[in-house]
Amino acid sequence: MNGLRRAVLVLVLVALLPVALVLFYLPPVVHPISTLMMKDIVTLTGYDRRWVALDDISPRLVHAVMMSEDGQFCSHRGIDLGEMRAVFNDFLAGEAARGGSTITMQTVKNLFLWHGRSYFRKAAELPYAVYMDLVMPKRRIMEIYLNIAEWGPGIYGAEAAAQHHFGKSSRDLTARQAALLAVTLPNPYTRNPAKPGPGLNRLASTIDRRAGHAGGYNHCLKP
Repeated sequence: MNGLRRAVLVLVLVALLPVALVLFYLPPVVHPISTLMMKDIVTLTGYDRRWVALDDISPRLVHAVMMSEDGQFCSHRGIDLGEMRAVFNDFLAGEAARGGSTITMQTVKNLFLWHGRSYFRKAAELPYAVYMDLVMPKRRIMEIYLNIAEWGPGIYGAEAAAQHHFGKSSRDLTARQAALLAVTLPNPYTRNPAKPGPGLNRLASTIDRRAGHAGGYNHCLKP
C-alpha cells in the first residue's frame, strides 16, 4: 500500500510540475526550452535556437502564424471549443486523432508533453492550456511559442528558422517568407519554406491574404 501511495504521490507531483513552471516562465527574462530541445540535449544531437523578444519578430510572421495556426487566438480562453467539439466527434466516430490545437495548447505540448498524435495527449493539454491562458498574458504565450516551435530538424524558434531558411533576421522577413514559415509549422520535416512546392505555395498565398487582414484579430498582441 505504501508503494501505491508513493506512486500516486509521484504522479501528482509530475502533474503539478507544469503548473509551477508556467508561473516560473512568466518573466520575460526566462527563456524556456521545449521537450524536443531537451531530447536533443540528452542525445547530444544539438540544436539551433536564438531567443528574440516578440517586439523583435516581424509582425508579418506573428500575424501569419496566428492566422495559420489559431485565428481565434485572441478571443478564446486557451481552447477553441468549436475545434474541440470536432475532435470529440472524430473520437466518437473512431477516427484517427486530428488537429484542433490552439497556439496555447501547442505551447503546452511543446513545453511539457510528448509529441505524436493521440487523444490522450490532447486531453492532457486541455487543463494546462486553460490554466496557462488564465495566468499568462497572450503576448507572452505567443512569444514563447514563436521561440520554441520546431521549424526543421534541430531548428527551433523564429530567429533560427529565418536565419536557416532565408539567411536573415526574423524582424526582416517579407510577407511571403513569413507566410511560408507559418505553413511549414504543421510538418517541418517534410515542408521546406526555402524550397516550396506548388502545394506549399498555394497554402502560403492563402495565409498571406489572411495575415493582411489580421488587424481585427490581433488585439491581444498589441503592447
